[in-house]
Amino acid sequence: MHFQWDWLCLGVLLISSVTAETENEENLDADVEVEDFDMQSQETEVDRDKPSIEVVYQTPKPTGEVYFTETFDGGLSGWVLSKTKKEDIDDNIAKYDGRWEVEELKENTVPGDRGLVLKSVAKHHAISAMLTKPFIFDDKPLIVQYEVNFQKGIDCGGAYIKLLSSSDDLNLEYFFDRTPYTIMFGPDKCGEDYKLHFIFRHKNPKTGEYDEKHAERPDVDLKKFYLDKKTHLYTLVLKPDDTFEMLIDQTVVSKGSLLENMVPPVNPSKEIEDPSDKKPDDWDERPKIPDPNAVKPDDWDEDEPSKIEDPDAVKPEGWLDDEPEYVPDPNAKKPKDWDEEMDGEWEAPQIPNPKCETAPGCGEWVRPMKNNPRYKGKWRAPMIDNPNYQGIWSPRKIPNPDYFEDLHPFKMTTVSAIGLELWSMTSDIYFDNFIICSEKEVADHWAADGWGLKKLVASANEPGMFSQLVTAAEDHPWLWVLYILTLALPVGLGVLFCWPAKKTDEYDFKKPDVSKQIRKGELKQEREEFEDDEIDEEKENEDTAEDERREMEETKREFLKDTKKMGREASLSDEGEGGEDLDDDEEENEVADEEENEVADATQEEGGMSNKSDSEDEKKEADEGTGDHPLRSVRKRRVRKD
Repeated sequence: MHFQWDWLCLGVLLISSVTAETENEENLDADVEVEDFDMQSQETEVDRDKPSIEVVYQTPKPTGEVYFTETFDGGLSGWVLSKTKKEDIDDNIAKYDGRWEVEELKENTVPGDRGLVLKSVAKHHAISAMLTKPFIFDDKPLIVQYEVNFQKGIDCGGAYIKLLSSSDDLNLEYFFDRTPYTIMFGPDKCGEDYKLHFIFRHKNPKTGEYDEKHAERPDVDLKKFYLDKKTHLYTLVLKPDDTFEMLIDQTVVSKGSLLENMVPPVNPSKEIEDPSDKKPDDWDERPKIPDPNAVKPDDWDEDEPSKIEDPDAVKPEGWLDDEPEYVPDPNAKKPKDWDEEMDGEWEAPQIPNPKCETAPGCGEWVRPMKNNPRYKGKWRAPMIDNPNYQGIWSPRKIPNPDYFEDLHPFKMTTVSAIGLELWSMTSDIYFDNFIICSEKEVADHWAADGWGLKKLVASANEPGMFSQLVTAAEDHPWLWVLYILTLALPVGLGVLFCWPAKKTDEYDFKKPDVSKQIRKGELKQEREEFEDDEIDEEKENEDTAEDERREMEETKREFLKDTKKMGREASLSDEGEGGEDLDDDEEENEVADEEENEVADATQEEGGMSNKSDSEDEKKEADEGTGDHPLRSVRKRRVRKD
């Protein structure tokens, strides 16, 4: 395990060194760039509005059959400003006097690319243009596409377009909110309600009246498209099979069927509720009723209050009964402009009584209230199932007299013009690159030549990751905590696993773990080590005592030898010279016997005094010593015993 952590630490160090080297190179490059910036600071000030990359813009040109295109690079030629007024509102705001301009984007500018910009705030705007040729809903899809940029965000307002219905009396100078249209499509926002409209006006084949049919709301979050101040591409695709798709930046955000995903539905229901049908007077819709056989218990007292005074409560010691809770402010003074005739008699404002701050309370003491244990409330009979329950009444169904079935709602009213009729509380809403066609390839190529360049420039001017993180944290301060944890976690892990561990001494004197089982071999080894220490300490005493014993034994043997020798010499004088050799042999035998007896006595004494506590090491030494030095081993045992 330790080996693995060493490899991990080594890997972290290698990565850190490589990162540091890369940062050094970047810093060197940055130094060069700073020098270049200092040398060209004036040129930068002049060209600060230019994109960070060089793009060559050419006005997009359609590559196939189209019904309408507009880039606004040539101005507002072909567009008509409305000169009428809205109906049923105040004349001061009814006029369509909002201002339109053709200009470049304020940010992420593509040189030469201009668009239509709504400039006025809180005013009505209306502008329209005729299609190159009308679009007839027959067997070809309808594709409507254009660009929108909320350059200042959006508080309340729309950026949708209307495809105006073809008619003989269509006059673009009188284009207003009630001008008949076939399709309305585009973004709209007010408050926190972010919408992407797709509405078409459907003609009732029976009555000839038109009803607005709204597509169901998209399931995606549209908020970022309104607040990021980027140019977004909005596309609506209607197909002859009565299906539709709505796309933002060439990504589908909503799709469905004209027959199933419109509100209200295109085709009405076959049956409706009979408006003349009325609920009978005796119809019982109650699933539960009070039990008519239930009786209130005799001990049920409805007059008991829910709260009563606590009889066990005691007034706190030090309560100031005679002091009010509030007193007039002694430092307050009557204003100089106080007129008692107009304002009445002046009274100082009330402040908390300072004497009550240190006391438990002031004023008249009242016992606190507590829950009444005998309170039961008003008695009500328990509820039971209603035996007469008939269910929820509903009118009977009758055939719908207005029923019709339109199996192909795609076949809408022919479109001959496009218009923008808007009101906004935010200015500088940018529109560009309108196209109406039937082929997806044509619309995609048109988007690549216009919106694609804007997207490329915006991506090049995008701030770095660090700037984006800081910006996000400004909007959501809780992200700072996440950033700190993200940085601290790898640092903490690196310190925890890569920091060198503290080495302990070779001998760790700790309290032994009694729960750990000690084996016989380990116990024997510890005992032998302990006994070796004792033997080393006693060797010095043994040597001294052994030398003394040797001297005493030598003295004793010499004394005995001299005594016996003197006795033999006295006897030899009587026996003669013939027995001298025999006496010498006997003398030697007697001395040997004496020594053997002495050794045997010592051995018996040692054996009688020994017990089970004698170590195996001592016996081993004694056994080893019996071969060559039996007397020495016996003396060592005797000294150790003493």
